[in-house]
Amino acid sequence: MTASRTASPRVSPPDTANNAAPGDDHPDVLADLIASLLPGDVPVGRDVALGLLRRHLGRIHAQVQQRFEAKALGGLASARWMAALTDTLIRSIYSYAEAMVPHAKEQDAPFCLVATGGYGRGVLAPFSDIDLLFLTDDEMTPRGERAVEFMLYLLWDLGLKVGHATRSVANCLDDAKGDATVLTAMLDARRLAGDAGIFARFTQRFTKARGEWGFGHFLAAKRAERASRHARYGDSPFLVEPHLKEGRGGLRDLQTLYWLARYAFGVQRMPELVGANAPGGGLITEEEASAIRRAWDFLWTVRFHLHLVAGRAEERLTFDFQPVVGARMGYTRHGKQDGVERFMKHLFITARDVARFTRMLEPAIERAALGLPAVLPAPDKALAEAGFALADGKLIAAPGFDFREKPVLMLRLVKLARDRGLDIHPLAFRALIRQSRHAVRLRGDPEAGAIFLDLLCGRDAAVWLRQLNEAGFLSRYLPDWARIVGLMQFDTYHVFTVDEHTVEAIGVLGQLDRNELSEIAPVASELLAQLQSRRALYVATLLHDIAKGRGGDHSELGAVVAQEVCPKLGLTPEETETVSWLVLHHLLISQTAFKRDIEDPKTILDIAEVVQSPERLRLLLVLTVADMRAVGPKVWNGWKATLLRELYWRVAEVLAGGLSVPERDVRVARAKDAVASLLKGRPKAEVERYLGLGYPGYWLSFDPQTHARHATMVAEAASGHTPLTVRTRVLEARSVTEVTVFCTDHPGLFSKIAGALAVAGASIVDARIHTMTDGTALDTFWVQDASGAAFDQPHRLARLSVLIEQSLSGRLKLSDEIRKVRREPARLRAVTVPPRVVIDNHASNTHTVIEVNGRDRPGLLHDVTAAISGQGMQIASAHITTYGVRAVDVFYVKDVFGLKIENDRKLAQLREALVDSLLPPEVVPAVAAK
Repeated sequence: MTASRTASPRVSPPDTANNAAPGDDHPDVLADLIASLLPGDVPVGRDVALGLLRRHLGRIHAQVQQRFEAKALGGLASARWMAALTDTLIRSIYSYAEAMVPHAKEQDAPFCLVATGGYGRGVLAPFSDIDLLFLTDDEMTPRGERAVEFMLYLLWDLGLKVGHATRSVANCLDDAKGDATVLTAMLDARRLAGDAGIFARFTQRFTKARGEWGFGHFLAAKRAERASRHARYGDSPFLVEPHLKEGRGGLRDLQTLYWLARYAFGVQRMPELVGANAPGGGLITEEEASAIRRAWDFLWTVRFHLHLVAGRAEERLTFDFQPVVGARMGYTRHGKQDGVERFMKHLFITARDVARFTRMLEPAIERAALGLPAVLPAPDKALAEAGFALADGKLIAAPGFDFREKPVLMLRLVKLARDRGLDIHPLAFRALIRQSRHAVRLRGDPEAGAIFLDLLCGRDAAVWLRQLNEAGFLSRYLPDWARIVGLMQFDTYHVFTVDEHTVEAIGVLGQLDRNELSEIAPVASELLAQLQSRRALYVATLLHDIAKGRGGDHSELGAVVAQEVCPKLGLTPEETETVSWLVLHHLLISQTAFKRDIEDPKTILDIAEVVQSPERLRLLLVLTVADMRAVGPKVWNGWKATLLRELYWRVAEVLAGGLSVPERDVRVARAKDAVASLLKGRPKAEVERYLGLGYPGYWLSFDPQTHARHATMVAEAASGHTPLTVRTRVLEARSVTEVTVFCTDHPGLFSKIAGALAVAGASIVDARIHTMTDGTALDTFWVQDASGAAFDQPHRLARLSVLIEQSLSGRLKLSDEIRKVRREPARLRAVTVPPRVVIDNHASNTHTVIEVNGRDRPGLLHDVTAAISGQGMQIASAHITTYGVRAVDVFYVKDVFGLKIENDRKLAQLREALVDSLLPPEVVPAVAAK
């Protein structure tokens, strides 16, 4: 028979309506392939066989991929069809090996070829491993070992990843008893070829052994395995780059439920648990079984697409794959929401549903297998009157009390668990999940509002909120909350979805309340204890991002939502106004601290005019700290904490003084007097020369100690006739390194220094640029390393100084060196940041303020500042902030005459040059690149 007989495998695809798996036997395809390998019962040569098998494998993948990408099959059906077609390949190889490996003269003991793992369950992703077990009654014979080796080498030569083991039936039982991973693999065992009697004996003994071992040890092992897996791959179902297989809410969690049901009841599919006559007495409803099936199919569809796009067994859905997979699945822009964000929201909601299924089904399986818990009467009258009892030492609804009849019991349950330090019984949480839809009847209910506020503002609020969110209660009780569940922003700044970020922020408030962050955020920790509007703060934190994803300014929209929600929760009109105001202005402190010159009196007065109240200032600072620390572990650092504290104290001082600041000349005189007192003992001429160098802006930008260090630098440079002086100082408390450069001023100085710092691997977080009265420049940069820590290694600091000198002398070709700097990971390149330039002549009385938004890259600051200098502008200060891959840089600039830039033509030219500088180097217009 020729190879053409294998041209088109004729296995019908599975039923797409119910994702049923095709049958195990496909005599048409199997017979054709075996006939090609064994024409006339004489085996072809190995090279010929390998070619036939390779073509067959290619057709398997091409056929399944074609039907899948045409949307004729869903992910689960495709995985089952892929496994069924792979069966024909494996069985053919078995038959070929049997013919190719000669039999010994003595009687050979047979063996059985068994599929295990995911392949044993009859599902395969395009690049999944194939797990095989070579099963014997006793020890494998030499001839059997040769056959196994022959098969494995064929599979490896085909490019397949094969997990394999050779065991006797007794070995299987011994290994399974001591290793939960082996035990789990055995649960999925499925015979492919070989001696059927061996597999039957294995199945019989394995089933009997499971009964003897009991369900409890397997349940404990799977729970421990799941906890370890979640700790490694993500303990939240709302991480923005989720692991589809191993993360919380992923495929492995669904498989764990299946394994538990399979072990306890011997079922093959989850729908077998539906109905009163089902094992366990009907553990799930038909609606729940359908929801599990939808989640299973959706996750498999995403996984199938991910494998095909990546061209490998990729399980983590990183930023670069998200838009591609989302587009392949048909998610397009809808209103204000991008297609990728709609796709990820669906994925996160599915992950939450899987976490919910686990909470709901696992305790039911446990109790059906091990017996119902003994429900003991409540230990005291108050608990009994509230409608609760104890089971296994955990809270559960007492007989006769039903969440459907009295939904407020759901909130009472959570409050009592918190107040008494008790756990909620898994069966009670199962009821909470199933009956959460009745929470809609609690909207506006005074008792429900009082309990909810007590939970929100009380101990371990984040724990209870996360549970209520996972149960679906919050989405029913607060309809606006449902719109942010699973909502992500397609950027690298936010680590969590909006709902999970909000719960994290509530958790940070709790940490501040318990004084656990006194070293990290001492001012916020102290202020929280002084607040008069504590309930307003917690509710504002709950609602601060409630309007994200609606289009428009989420702060403004959220303030309106707060006006509607707060009265329903039982807040007073005064509290409602405070919450709405906090939501409206919750970004004010952070945006000002990181984007504006806080030494500029107008900056402080502008904030004071908005805040107007010391209490509101305290509330804003605490909310800002909670919001920032909840974004992700790398967002908060000592430098940002310092900026927030300094801004708070400056505004607080203004508010305490009646919204006024000392006149500029008075402040300059005070600064000079302070440094003069520190310089006593130095030559008078030296001190007077230094005091005459700085313009007013310089004297208002630093503290007296820094001025004294600058005076020493200036004096040493003058005495040594040094044209360039570079000093570095590590500020551990602020997580930054201060780099001070003193030299003759010239156009493009900032750009050259910024380029040298980029080549050195330093990231600039803030800068102050000062031209002195004698034409010298005293520029200060605060830098961090790539991890957001101080740039503190001695050899790197030494190299940094050398690079600055080489850059300023022209011996360093910045453009060439910057291109050598390590590029960002490929997964981040999919996140786009449109270039944006905002020029503001109202934020400062003395400078034009330029805000530049663009994609961060090595040398970006060098390019942007070169564009500013190229337009004849002088940079007075720079404030550098990054949000993931988005850079937001703010510059205070003047023209060559020391004035604001107010000419429309010049502003237009400046804007055009800056936009060009934000483009990637390969697309910068030729004119701009000259």
